[in-house]
Amino acid sequence: MSTNSADNGQFGQRSAPSGPIVPKTASEALRPEAGTPPPKRSRASRSQFVVFMNFVISLVMLMVLAAGFALYFGKQEFNEPGPSANADTFLVKPNTGVQEIAEQLERRGLISDARIFRLGVRAFGNDSALKAGEYEIKPQASMRDIMELLKSGKSVMYSLTVPEGLTVEQALQRIADQAALDGDMPGTIPPEGSLATDTLRFTRGATRQQMVEKLLADQKKLVEEVWQRRAPDLPLASVEDFVTLASIVEKETGKGDERSRVASVFLNRLAKGMRLQSDPTIIYGLFGGKGKPADRPIYQSDIKKPTPYNTYLINGLPPTPIANPGRAALEAVANPSKTDDLYFVADGTGGHVFAATLAEHNENVARYRALQKELADEAAKAGAAKADAAKVEGQTDAPVDDGDGDAGAAAQ
Repeated sequence: MSTNSADNGQFGQRSAPSGPIVPKTASEALRPEAGTPPPKRSRASRSQFVVFMNFVISLVMLMVLAAGFALYFGKQEFNEPGPSANADTFLVKPNTGVQEIAEQLERRGLISDARIFRLGVRAFGNDSALKAGEYEIKPQASMRDIMELLKSGKSVMYSLTVPEGLTVEQALQRIADQAALDGDMPGTIPPEGSLATDTLRFTRGATRQQMVEKLLADQKKLVEEVWQRRAPDLPLASVEDFVTLASIVEKETGKGDERSRVASVFLNRLAKGMRLQSDPTIIYGLFGGKGKPADRPIYQSDIKKPTPYNTYLINGLPPTPIANPGRAALEAVANPSKTDDLYFVADGTGGHVFAATLAEHNENVARYRALQKELADEAAKAGAAKADAAKVEGQTDAPVDDGDGDAGAAAQ
């Protein structure tokens, strides 16, 4: 067993240094000793590439997190109710891009953020799917609601009605007055009777020229279709004569169950070489396409005024139609009732009574005039009673109906 004092040092006691002892001053003895130095960094950890890659990875992670938050909040805002408290309309013109649409929606206060709308539309793959038109935006519609609406193409529809019996000039005035239409009216007025009597549906931005062209094309197609199915023995020389007579029938009666019988009267007269003697032709000859003023009756003297349209004075048909006939009038002339009627006169209730002989017709006229006189007398009595009541109240200038009427719709 070793007896070396170095091997038998007591536990917890520092062994004596093996080298020479260097004496220290008091200040050196009190100075703290240096700690254990940190391990040296490896050469790889000091590489600039590694430092750059660490930065890039950190930046990418931050960007992913930011994008995730932006996507989440953007999606929330895209689907949330919009800022508009009231319903409104919004017009998308043809060839308008998503960015311009988004900016217009934001300016109108229909969406809260144009960028979110634009990005949302593109995220759903609808960048080129938004359709032109005028749309009704509901209150608080979300951006997604608006996107789906513009994608659907379900725009606001307007109506343009051209009733049966209007002249071309009157129909064109309706088209000109329709504020939802764009563009100028045609430079030339189409021929009388050439416009369809129909109701057209259109979206804002359609042009007046398009409306006129549509009505022209529809009437041409309709006339050709009905003319091809006409009765074989009609005393009409051409399709133009066909439309002209249909326009007269259109103006003579508004009752659907009378048209074919009125047509038979005029066709029977043409076949016998009799004059048509139609009051509406007198009116057209006097006032043309503008039409008779509502407060202007037909006077007996008007029947004797010579015009190219006065069928009391000319033989056969007038030179052109006097209005735009509808399908029912065209059908009535193409396939009229089979009758011997040569006359008709108003019955005082909105319809007409028909006759095959002049004697029978004169009786019908006498009854009609008696009815007119009775109505005029009743109106006069009512007017007198009203005037008496007005005098009691100190009013002496109360209007009284003078009982004037027109010449009647009798074909004599």
